[in-house]
Amino acid sequence: MRGVKRIALVLFTLLVVLTVFAFVLENQQGITLSFLGWNTAQLPAAVFITLALIIGMLIGPVLGVLVRPAARRKQSSS
Repeated sequence: MRGVKRIALVLFTLLVVLTVFAFVLENQQGITLSFLGWNTAQLPAAVFITLALIIGMLIGPVLGVLVRPAARRKQSSS
């Protein structure tokens, strides 16, 4: 059973890696982002999308930690 789980994990990881690789290859066109008069250098679209994903993955848990204590305080006071 343990071997089957390991093989499934390897296959899933390989599928994710291949999907990311295909995404990067398909999004090589250069773009420039503009926000409030600030412009970025021209980089592939995959770079901006990947950075947005990583930033979201970092901000999400931080917000969860900050919101959870407020929700607990609200529950305990009612």
